[in-house]
Amino acid sequence: MTDVLRRGRASLAFSFFAQGVAFALLVTRIPAIQDRYGVSDALLPVFLAAVPILAGVGSVSTEKLVKRVPPSRVLRWSQPVVLLGLLGVGAGDRMVVLAVSLAAFGMAVGALDASMNMLGVSLQRSYGRSIMLSFHAAYSLGGILGASLAWVGAHWDLVLWVSYLPVVVVLLPAALVGSRWYVDGEADAVAETSEKEAGGEGGAVVFKMLLPLCLVMCFAYIGDSTVSNWSAKYLQDVLGSSEQLATVPYNVYMVTTLLGRAIGDFGVRRFGAVAVVRGGSLVAALGFAVVALAPGAWVGMLGFTLLGLGLCVLVPQTFAAAGRLFPGASDAAVARLNVFNYVGFLIGSPLVGALGDAWSYRGAMLVPMVLVLVTLVYARSFDAQPDRYGGGHERPRTADVGRGSNGL
Repeated sequence: MTDVLRRGRASLAFSFFAQGVAFALLVTRIPAIQDRYGVSDALLPVFLAAVPILAGVGSVSTEKLVKRVPPSRVLRWSQPVVLLGLLGVGAGDRMVVLAVSLAAFGMAVGALDASMNMLGVSLQRSYGRSIMLSFHAAYSLGGILGASLAWVGAHWDLVLWVSYLPVVVVLLPAALVGSRWYVDGEADAVAETSEKEAGGEGGAVVFKMLLPLCLVMCFAYIGDSTVSNWSAKYLQDVLGSSEQLATVPYNVYMVTTLLGRAIGDFGVRRFGAVAVVRGGSLVAALGFAVVALAPGAWVGMLGFTLLGLGLCVLVPQTFAAAGRLFPGASDAAVARLNVFNYVGFLIGSPLVGALGDAWSYRGAMLVPMVLVLVTLVYARSFDAQPDRYGGGHERPRTADVGRGSNGL
């Protein structure tokens, strides 16, 4: 049983890693994609918005799909589509190719993100302690590699497909091989949970109870999408950096995100999820303030450093809190919560662009700062079951907490 869980954890971590690489390669080369396809500044927000909209559709579809097939199977086949969609973006030269590739990428990302976090929540339940941040740390590590490869591509002025093809050739077969060891949680692992603890009759998800977590997820991704989609352009257009240096902020952001998530599980075990979320919200708000007031590129990168340390804990803990709140319906809760990931992206990218054009990009950075601070109001929602989990701490591990099955 221990070996099954360990292999399942390692293979799932690799999936998070591969997704981090793919996403970073896409978002850090937005200026190059824009130039390759001749996308205007006015049209760019439309393309940026289309991806999260389609991803939301993919996440909703996954909630229905996992009632018939295990999340592991959804993950196994959605990850190759994401990687091939990335390659399509780099290999095309017409606007229609970009549109089709981004559509495939978006739909598959929704299924991928939902199924990955479903498996992560069920594995954390089986482990009986906080491990969710470790999966998102693997995503951050992949983001660092992807951003570094993007820097190399910008430095050597490589065409996009030359940067993307080797990554797809390596990651796609590795992900398929690793998918053999995914572990699906079994429904009877939490059958003894009462209807009250499960969040409703028959383990149904009560949206009113889930709503505070949905808002936190949305605010966190408004902040994250601001960094992902606008950091390169902000550094280059507002702070006057070179194109090569403009790829660095996302890399710095991902490095500090990795560091925060690498130690985050220990913080949750020691201080509880509520304290960790509150601390992360305050640090993230400070980061946005520094970015907005930065006199130059290097101070701006200090702000992105603080953003990585602050925002990194919010999303993993939101998924984990949903799993605790609805242990009898965690897959459905995760899928619905994941939609607000894309709502955040959908709002964040156009909002910053519109405010930047109408007002100033510096002023636009203050909006996600305020929203992240609002997270403090909902911090107690992360203490979903205080009586059962000891005030927000993870429950002690027991020999029979959760079960795993290959499910393939």
